[in-house]
Formats: sequence, C-alpha cells, structure tokens
Amino acid sequence: MQTTSKLPQITFYFWVMKICATTLGETGGDLVSMTMHVGYALSSIILLSFFLVSLVSQMLVSAYKPWLYWTVILTTSTAGTTMSDFMDRTLGLGYATGSLILVSILLLTFIIWYISERSLSVTSIHSRRAELFYWISILFSNTLGTALGDYLADDSGLGFAGGAILIGSILALIALCYFFTRIPRIVLFWLAFVLTRPFGATMGDFLTKPFEKGGMNLGTIGSSAVLAITLIVFIVIENNRNRKKQLA
Repeated sequence: MQTTSKLPQITFYFWVMKICATTLGETGGDLVSMTMHVGYALSSIILLSFFLVSLVSQMLVSAYKPWLYWTVILTTSTAGTTMSDFMDRTLGLGYATGSLILVSILLLTFIIWYISERSLSVTSIHSRRAELFYWISILFSNTLGTALGDYLADDSGLGFAGGAILIGSILALIALCYFFTRIPRIVLFWLAFVLTRPFGATMGDFLTKPFEKGGMNLGTIGSSAVLAITLIVFIVIENNRNRKKQLA
C-alpha cells in the first residue's frame, strides 16, 4: 500500500504537457519506424522495452517525480504510435478496425480496473495494482489515439488540420461540461485523456507531412526536436514547482 500519490495534479498545465508529450510521441514514433527505416514491428519491440524500463522505474519511486512521470507518458506515446501502425498497416487491419479493437481493449481494462479497485480515480491511486491499471489504460489510450487520429486524417476526408480541429472542438466541449454540468469528473477526465492522443496524433502529422498532403513539412526530425525542447522546458518548470511545493 502506497502512502502518497505519485501522480500530478490535474490542471490546465497538465493538459498542455499531455498534448505536447503525445504529439512528440507521434513524431518520435514515426521518426524511428519510418525515417530511420526500422519498421513498425521492430520499432514497437524497441519502444515497448523503453516503456517497460520507465514503468518499472516509476513503480519503484515513492513520490511524484515530474521528469519520470512524463518520461513514462512519452514512452507510452511513442510505443503506442508504432503499435497502432503495426496493427493498421503491417497487419492490414485498417484504421477503423484497429480503432474498434483498441476501444474494446481499453474498455475491458477500465471494467477490470473498476471491479478490482471499485474506482477509476486518478487522484487517489495508492496501490501498486491501481497504478498498474492506470498505466495500462494510458498505453492503450495512446495506441487508440494514433489509430483514431490516422482514421480522421486519412480515411474520413477531414485531413490533418480538419482532424485536429474536430478533436479540439470536442475537447473544448468536454471542458465546458466540466465547468457547467454534473457529469462525473472521472468520466470527463478519461474522455479528455483519450482524445488528447488523437489530437496529438493529428497535430504531429500536420507538423511533419509535406505541403501537398496538408502538412507543414517540418519532417519528423525537425518536429521531434522542437517538441522535445518544449517538453523539457515544461518538465523543468514542473519540477521546480513540485520542489517548492514540497519545501513549503
């Protein structure tokens, strides 16, 4: 039994960092699998290994460590990108079928989590088992987000910018529901958490893809570098804030 939560407070700042990390996960995953020509299968194995190492490290600490927490978020995003692409492209399942499979897996994870813990709370996780369910849910939500983002960008006809605008509008609606409705906060949290991944996926594609495909033509290397620097700055700020909070 853990005595303190190892998770960050859910604030506007949290969501900014989440979107930044998941967008970097999209460009970083594509950098390894496509730009470096590693392939989706091998990339998934490599990036899942990084995820497992970071997850074990996160499970072993006894308090919230911003740099470690966001490293795990990032590794779930990069691994989720290549895992989704492997399912949808290499195995030929397609974005729609891949999304349906991942939605089913994520819902099953939530059901088992709730049966085991009687809660899906992300503010009162004080056991190893609940923490493990939390990270499994994040891994599959980020994998789902890639498939859903690719579906919106490629198969729906919306394009990269259109997909990002649609998901962004839904996220804005969720924010309004948070302030003006009585919908359970945990439901809104997980809806937002899942949807920020396809938002990041479509934004990542928008940054990397060429002009003729509706992107900004920054490439995976340039986009990943800019996003990595941005995320590092956010993590340094968060780390300083957390340190001051502990000293207060």
